[in-house]
Amino acid sequence: MSFVINKNFQKLLTSLSASLWLWLLILVLFPAALKSYKFLGVLHFASKSHYIVGSSLMKALAGKGHEVTVVTSFTEQKPIKNYSEIHLKNVLKIMDEKTDELLETNRKSLLTNIVSFHQMGLKLTDIVLNDPNVQLLMTSNQTFDAVICEVFLGEALYGLSEHFKAPLIGLGTFGAISWNTDMVGSPSPPSYVPYPLLPLTDHMSFWERLGNLAVITFERLFLDLYYLPRQSELYRKYFPHLEKSMLDIRRNAALVLLNTHYSLTFTRPYVPNQIEVGGMHIKPSSPPYPKDLVDFIGNASEGVIYFSMGSNIKSKKIPLAKREEILSAFRQLKQKVLWKFEDPYIPNKPDNVLIRDWFPQDFILAQPQVKAFVTHGGLLSIQETVSHGKPIVALPIFGDQFLNAAISEREGFGIVLDYKNLTAIQLKTAIERVVNDKQYKEKAGIMSVRFKDRPEHPMEKALFWVEFVAKHKGARFLHCAGMNLNFIEYHNLDAIFVLYIVSPLFVFLQLWIIYKLIVFGLNYCLTGKISKKLKKDKFKKR
Repeated sequence: MSFVINKNFQKLLTSLSASLWLWLLILVLFPAALKSYKFLGVLHFASKSHYIVGSSLMKALAGKGHEVTVVTSFTEQKPIKNYSEIHLKNVLKIMDEKTDELLETNRKSLLTNIVSFHQMGLKLTDIVLNDPNVQLLMTSNQTFDAVICEVFLGEALYGLSEHFKAPLIGLGTFGAISWNTDMVGSPSPPSYVPYPLLPLTDHMSFWERLGNLAVITFERLFLDLYYLPRQSELYRKYFPHLEKSMLDIRRNAALVLLNTHYSLTFTRPYVPNQIEVGGMHIKPSSPPYPKDLVDFIGNASEGVIYFSMGSNIKSKKIPLAKREEILSAFRQLKQKVLWKFEDPYIPNKPDNVLIRDWFPQDFILAQPQVKAFVTHGGLLSIQETVSHGKPIVALPIFGDQFLNAAISEREGFGIVLDYKNLTAIQLKTAIERVVNDKQYKEKAGIMSVRFKDRPEHPMEKALFWVEFVAKHKGARFLHCAGMNLNFIEYHNLDAIFVLYIVSPLFVFLQLWIIYKLIVFGLNYCLTGKISKKLKKDKFKKR
């Protein structure tokens, strides 16, 4: 009997020993598996391209075992493990109304568009915070290790991080702009950092620097005197219980992730907690692909031109006269054309043109038959076409598209056309040039190598930094001291005034006083000597 007990006991010890070794192995090799975090993602801006970037990060976090909650207007088609959604009810409707007007922004002045964009942001922020599902979230007793909020015209939403006592992580769905550099303190010298809505690069002439500085000054004044105070009013309306101001929360963000990469823009300074992760959303699209699409591309002996104006701009809204110019250009091409067009029928459509309301863009750009991409110049489209080494013809309409298009032309893999004055001959000539001139394909290939030559995939980089902030409880040690300074202190204007104006004046005054004293002394001595001599001469005459 005792032999049986001892034998069972030995088996138990062996089993426990094996389990212990297994857990030690997991602890050493997979430490992240033993610690999961809870993240709240606020993807409030109902633009499909913005959602693609933000949701790719949130789904990757869920895939690593973290518990993810996402505030969004969009819905995933299939359930995702560790991933739940809080749906916004009315934002999509408002955004649809705004996107219908996007083609008209091309006719308005830049300053008018800046004001219009920010006013739209105030309206959307109010709608999001007033949403019943968001209100329900705020009254819940949930806790989060970090709040990941899209940085796009919704500063009052940062109050959710303070409400849940969690670090704020900003997600910049395009490059660095004052909206996100103000959160961490990255400098943006206007001498070589162009305003993102201008068609400039980092090499500017005097007049370009002057115009750049003028627009940046206008935006700074507009933000500080009009826009941010109104966002603060919304913040106080929905977060009256919070002691910190919205601006305090904004300037104390733990991290900002940027959907950009220096290979596609230019070199500029960043503080350590502003990280470029451009292209993190890019991954091979999943089959099956529509058979007619595969056949259309496969049978294109002269190649294929892909034309898409992105997810926000609707090709069906292009005026008929402009549409006829585009169709006329396509009709004269030897290549076949794929056009993302939201209506099932286009009058007078040439036989070489295939239309769909949606195309698997990554799959198309990966095909060797695809020779060029006619695009609006949106950041995701630029990243994807560069990733696959395809040249472009750019028709920028609004936002950072002008900057992206200008860079494509500067780097030699793209041609920029003016949408407002676009003609069939211009479009046809530009397409034929990027297809037939080998230098465009070669430059696109060089850009592709630059873009993908990184020590790690951008998604892995993003995941590391998000987990880093959660692990270090906000990583306060990354905070830039410059965020605590006012404008005069930050730019050292007081010290410059004292060192270069007051001090020289003080030294000059001292030297002037010394000079006057010397002159006075010399005059006194000379006057005294002369007086004595005169007295002496007068005495001799007597």
